[in-house]
Amino acid sequence: MEREQSGESKDAQSRSGGHDGSSRVISVVFLMLLIDLLGFTLILPLLPSILDYYGKTDQDGVYRWLQHSVEWFANVIGVPSVRKYNTVLFGGLIGSIFSLLQFLTAPVTGAASDYFGRRLLMMVTTVGLIISYLLWALSRNFGIFLLSRVVGGISKGNVSLSTAIIADLPSPQARSKGMAMIGVAFSLGFTIGPMIGAFLGSRAGEDEAFYVQPALLAMAFVVSDLLFIFFFLPETLPREKRVTSIGNTFQNAVHLLSPVALFQFSAIQQRRDSPSPEGMRVLKVLGLVYFLYLFLFSGLEYTLSFLTHQRFHFDSMQQGKMFFFVGITMALVQGGYARRIRPGDEVKAVRRAIALLIPGFLIIGWASSVVFLYIGLLFYSCAAAVVIPCLSTLVAGYGAANQKGTVMGILRSLGALARALGPTLAATVYWLGGAEVCFTVAAAAFLLPLAIISIPKAQKAE
Repeated sequence: MEREQSGESKDAQSRSGGHDGSSRVISVVFLMLLIDLLGFTLILPLLPSILDYYGKTDQDGVYRWLQHSVEWFANVIGVPSVRKYNTVLFGGLIGSIFSLLQFLTAPVTGAASDYFGRRLLMMVTTVGLIISYLLWALSRNFGIFLLSRVVGGISKGNVSLSTAIIADLPSPQARSKGMAMIGVAFSLGFTIGPMIGAFLGSRAGEDEAFYVQPALLAMAFVVSDLLFIFFFLPETLPREKRVTSIGNTFQNAVHLLSPVALFQFSAIQQRRDSPSPEGMRVLKVLGLVYFLYLFLFSGLEYTLSFLTHQRFHFDSMQQGKMFFFVGITMALVQGGYARRIRPGDEVKAVRRAIALLIPGFLIIGWASSVVFLYIGLLFYSCAAAVVIPCLSTLVAGYGAANQKGTVMGILRSLGALARALGPTLAATVYWLGGAEVCFTVAAAAFLLPLAIISIPKAQKAE
């Protein structure tokens, strides 16, 4: 893939990577994101109970309106009238709303950071998350709870900002290690956070809503994260490297909000210092692969809850153990393998990982026992630990210093769009055709991003 540096400068920067502050920046970003994700994931095991709670107590009608929409969709695709499935569909709807908000705001947040700097935007988005968790703690009806998720979705720009900070690092080796450590933070956060949330939710007193303690802890995590950012996060985009006018950043706002323009990376292409035509072509290929991968992956990830409940009768505890296994495996792979992938080898690593996903999802879809399910999950976890960090590292190598926020924001937005659409289509195929058809079709569809990223011209260096 393209690189901005020549081979000689790559070697020099790699040798100096431990002395130019990159290691400190990576450590700060890892801890900052881990603290944030611990707060973000506290709600995950509580969401079914929260939806049931508001279904019994809601008085403002918002819950009932959304419930009717879910029931209509369930009837159309033939979902059995089972409370567990209804809850999964409702939770998926809430998740899709959150992802759509991310799709709209991630590129704007990234572009703003190209003008104001990463550190300031990181603090602004963190303040938004504090407000979101405060609303959650105070919510006594579903409308306020939904508002808290909307505010959270709008404010959840810290992930794209974290990738922009890593993209600011000077050497490909540092960027590769940084993207892998972001993956480790995700794996640990999504492994530890839900367990803490489930524990606190079970300790609520009789006169206290069960979600209040987790909400307050989430807010405490983010407040501490804000202090951590203020005291320890350095600014990685100096003033002299930023865009010179906020008008330059937002004058073509349509390029940051239009799906077609996002796939074309038009907001970058319009700039004077945009990558070369070959570089733009490769960016578009990487963006398409990123979207297709997450579109398919998020859909199958979502339908896992249906499959394990329907075929193996998993309860909440067994579901938790399954995702704990996935999270720990991913963290081990990311910490032990992904962060050591040499610059220039990312495409090969992505190809191997996607190729590993195909048999993994086939085994899961056709598994006749829990043992085979976990074999498939092992393939799934090992592959998932590699693809996103490597694709992010590749994309981070494009664009000038004052474009990194926009580039990574666009990539994050494409991922959010994929996560908003993938679960809906996968759930439709699952209930119309069955688990075997759903997982087989999706596994075969992974051949498309695998073929696209394997095109020889997409791997040329600039």
